[in-house]
Amino acid sequence: QVHLVESGGGLVQAGGSLRLSCTASGLSFSTYAMAWFRQTPGKEREFVARVSWWSGDNTYYADSVKGRFTISRDNAKNTVYLQMNSLKPEDTAVYYCVTNNYWGPGTQVTVSS
Repeated sequence: QVHLVESGGGLVQAGGSLRLSCTASGLSFSTYAMAWFRQTPGKEREFVARVSWWSGDNTYYADSVKGRFTISRDNAKNTVYLQMNSLKPEDTAVYYCVTNNYWGPGTQVTVSS
């Protein structure tokens, strides 16, 4: 059974940084692409970033976070990270770790102005 558990969310001022982590179990982690999505109340879930399974250098970002967020993975720890810098109030959302249609429970990120 696949389990994804996010951590690292919290409250931060605009311009600040947070690093989210997602630890996976129940799957051969190194063979799965990993992604982060986010959602705010009343809106659909939004793609944030993705990292391919074969290379941590093969990454994709939503235009809204490009240049500010960095996704990375540590296959030895079954963990994917999302480093978020220069945070804006509009980054406030629940952030989800996703792979192959499996979703974690999410972690809340709140950016105050």
